[in-house]
Amino acid sequence: MSAQFDGSHVVSVDQVRRGPVRLMWSRITTMCLVELQKLRHDRSELVTRAVQPALWLVVFGTTLSLTPVIPTGGVRYLDYLAPGILAQSALFIAIFFGIQIIWERDAGILARLLVTPTPRVAIVSGKAFAAGVRALVQALAVLVLAVLLGVGITANPLKLLGMCVVVVLGSVFFCCLSITIAGLVLSRDRLLGIGQAITMPLFFGSSALYPVDLMPHWLKVVNCINPLGYEVDALRGLLIGTPSDLWLDFGVLVAAAAFMTGAASALLGRLVR
Repeated sequence: MSAQFDGSHVVSVDQVRRGPVRLMWSRITTMCLVELQKLRHDRSELVTRAVQPALWLVVFGTTLSLTPVIPTGGVRYLDYLAPGILAQSALFIAIFFGIQIIWERDAGILARLLVTPTPRVAIVSGKAFAAGVRALVQALAVLVLAVLLGVGITANPLKLLGMCVVVVLGSVFFCCLSITIAGLVLSRDRLLGIGQAITMPLFFGSSALYPVDLMPHWLKVVNCINPLGYEVDALRGLLIGTPSDLWLDFGVLVAAAAFMTGAASALLGRLVR
């Protein structure tokens, strides 16, 4: 399969008759395969994207581990920080995915996609899961670095699988949030500015860097409505075994991803009007 996807993949009538579910999964799979091939042809992207989380772990994490000023309940600060940086790296990949949608609109690809029988929710879901694949590759790189730094990461395969699910769900939400913003602002420059404006508040408004107990009341409220906070809590519980409400974390992430996928699908057509 070529790494170039120009939207000319027309779905046959037979495929439509087989049912919308099979059609949707076919489109989602196609999008993910395209993104994987893009990564294969541009491996340098993985290296450049790994620089920022590596600096957070190597510089910030190891320094504060030597001078413990943030109480983390008996957990070494570097161990506490690693799941938060893993979630951060996935966030930074997914939150700017809407720029790609606007580029595809400008190139005429999105218009060709929208005239096919493919449901809009399938197009958005395909993009979202493609963002999840990219974020997962980045997360695995961060995970390897954390292990090399001596972070006590679990070796339980089920918990590692759960980590992958959490990263993908979080990436789906933030990718669809980015597409929703793109459908509202209709401009790459505006989307880039808004993405940069909300990324750090999302990060600092979660428990990625410090426990919720240390937050002022208003920041605790932000953390309660911030999907990244639930993603970090789930990753921390799965990877290093800290107390976490995994059922609540998974429930919020699934609901948030489903809601934002619907919102992005509703606004997708606005990009080509």
